[in-house]
Amino acid sequence: MRIAIAADHNGVLLKNHLIERLAAEGHEVSNLGTNGDETVDYPPLCAALGRAVTGGAADRAIMVGGSGSGEQIACNKIRGIRAGVCHDLFTTEIARAHNDANVLILGAKIVAPDLAWMITSLWVTTPFKGGRHAARLDQIAALERGESLPLR
Repeated sequence: MRIAIAADHNGVLLKNHLIERLAAEGHEVSNLGTNGDETVDYPPLCAALGRAVTGGAADRAIMVGGSGSGEQIACNKIRGIRAGVCHDLFTTEIARAHNDANVLILGAKIVAPDLAWMITSLWVTTPFKGGRHAARLDQIAALERGESLPLR
């Protein structure tokens, strides 16, 4: 799988750990930065990740921040991105199986490296279930286009 990955200054160490593990598993990993501990803003990194996915340069992407909260908000502003912040295995499985999340958000101040790898591995290998969940993704796409949705 082609995976783009980025981190702000809070997530560089965890990002580098994940790059090593993903590459060892045979994934093609694109490091979109940052690579140092100097404070950086995460929205441009999120934009680069999202555009890598929506533009076809990557199949999926991973963004690592401090908590992951702001990164999730920023990534989800990009049409076609379904970013899920995952701090445990349950939310990871739901993000992939039910929401077809194409961007994984991790909080380096919340998730230890071993758990982050378990989350990442599960996220990479969990397929989207489709079915009733596909209709919900269609509704999300309609919201991105500015369309109204009827309440049911």
